[in-house]
Amino acid sequence: MPTDLPKERAVRKPGTLELDPMGEGIAIDETSRLIGSNKVEGTAVYDRTGRHLGAVHNFMVDKITGQVAYAVLAFGGFLGLGENHHPLPWKALTYSTELGGYVVDIDPGVLAGAPSHGPGEDGFADPAYGGRIEDYYGRRAPTA
Repeated sequence: MPTDLPKERAVRKPGTLELDPMGEGIAIDETSRLIGSNKVEGTAVYDRTGRHLGAVHNFMVDKITGQVAYAVLAFGGFLGLGENHHPLPWKALTYSTELGGYVVDIDPGVLAGAPSHGPGEDGFADPAYGGRIEDYYGRRAPTA
């Protein structure tokens, strides 16, 4: 996530739902900086050499911070059969305008051994699942 965000300005009175009179309205699909979740799901994922690995199945948003924590990538299979879902820390993905998709700098063999779950399963139902993902990729987040 970029850290060089532009300065914010007040666009409405606090506590109101008044729209910014100088704005372009409410984006529901995509702007120059924002993209709707429905447009992220299905986006291709490539390795660092440009080889297609799979696609973004969905992503997991932290309810407290509002930040995307994981991209759940669908790899393998055909037409959804036999595929596995591999959650990756969101910061592991970089968007490539040239490829029109996300690039991960992860060897496919490393990805194959990562925590995963099948399409009908919810790996995140296990509270320790996120920690195993973070441990596997060496990005264990501090716990409060």
